[in-house]
Amino acid sequence: MKFTAFTLLFATAVSANPFRPVSNNSPKSAYVSKLVKGAKATRALEQEIDLTQYSLKFEQCQFVKTYSDELAENEESATVLSTMRFVIFRLCPENSCESCSSNYGEYVIDLDTYLQATVQYQQELQQTMCENCENYCQVEEEEQEEDNGDEQQEEENAEEEDNQEDEGRRLALRKLASVDCDTCYEECQKIENMEQNGYVDATNFLECQMIYDPEDDGAAALYAGPICASYGTKIKIGVFTDEECMTVDTSKDVEDYLMDENGYQMKLSHALLKTIYAEDSCVSCMEEVEDNGDENNGDDQEQPGTNEMCMAIYEEAAKCEQSHGFEGAFYQNQNNGNGNNNEYYNQEAQEGLVCDFITSLQAGTYDETGEIILSGASSVVGGGSKTTGGQKFALTFFVLGSVSLAVYSAMLHSKLTKGGKADLSTQGGAMA
Repeated sequence: MKFTAFTLLFATAVSANPFRPVSNNSPKSAYVSKLVKGAKATRALEQEIDLTQYSLKFEQCQFVKTYSDELAENEESATVLSTMRFVIFRLCPENSCESCSSNYGEYVIDLDTYLQATVQYQQELQQTMCENCENYCQVEEEEQEEDNGDEQQEEENAEEEDNQEDEGRRLALRKLASVDCDTCYEECQKIENMEQNGYVDATNFLECQMIYDPEDDGAAALYAGPICASYGTKIKIGVFTDEECMTVDTSKDVEDYLMDENGYQMKLSHALLKTIYAEDSCVSCMEEVEDNGDENNGDDQEQPGTNEMCMAIYEEAAKCEQSHGFEGAFYQNQNNGNGNNNEYYNQEAQEGLVCDFITSLQAGTYDETGEIILSGASSVVGGGSKTTGGQKFALTFFVLGSVSLAVYSAMLHSKLTKGGKADLSTQGGAMA
């Protein structure tokens, strides 16, 4: 029976907390993490790095198919190639994040870890925005209605001064809440009523899960999970043919397999997921600290640090920093006398390999499914080769041309041979 798996998922998603953390405990994720850890420092940072002057910027998503010992040893496996998923991102100076052309760090991390940290962070921002929209914007509307009811000029003049103070207070609250009172209510209503309006949040499919259970109809099961789309510039939800989401089926659409418990067709909402890869989007690494309004605190007021999202991703990522002018944790701690020499030299020794690997991903070495691209035209698929239409035409042209030249050469050789014999016969008769 179709769609039974998603019906259960949908019922669970509606009742669960939409802002829950995303777990990441699959064997595939562990294997990817093991691979990435081979390209980064082997020890955790002993001292917290200050990234408050930097912003996180998504660069590229890339699948890579590579040989797997585990799959090779598995007699039931149909392939020896395992699909690795990577994200390239940058830490850019806060004041020049859009251009991000110097003094930045470039990093590569497995897709699961990246999505786990960034999606949870964006979910928390979304929740805070809606809470502040309800708390602050409602107060503003009530105060505005009271102000419109005053008619006497003297009272209006007195209230004008109060309004200026209130407006300053409201602006401070809006800044703290990061909320636009003109649009937040409608946006939060869409989020709250997403399922009732026939939509499913795409972030529900960050982990590989079944969306089509064939049971007895003889078809194969299908699964949904994150994929790299639009040449790696976007992250979408795609259809896979295996339970570990390694083999993408580009001929199928996830939405064709999404139905609610009543059998109605559902659509995917990418609104939240888009915040992870939005073009030219920069997410500040500075932790937000609430302003209690006490101007007398001065130096005693808590100073903002690096938020948990940036810190978690930075610690897990393989790093390419020195070549771009970024002095990261290992260099800062080393210069301050707080670093471990082994950590510093380990990071320094690995940077060349990491930078080369990032360059290979950016250079179009792999297609969207992770296959290696040879000479920009042919790719290896399952141990064989895939040839383009242009290559087939050129190959046919050269084969036919070679055959024609061979036939022409044989004919010319035959004529020359016969002509030579005739001349010799004639010459010999005359001499006799």
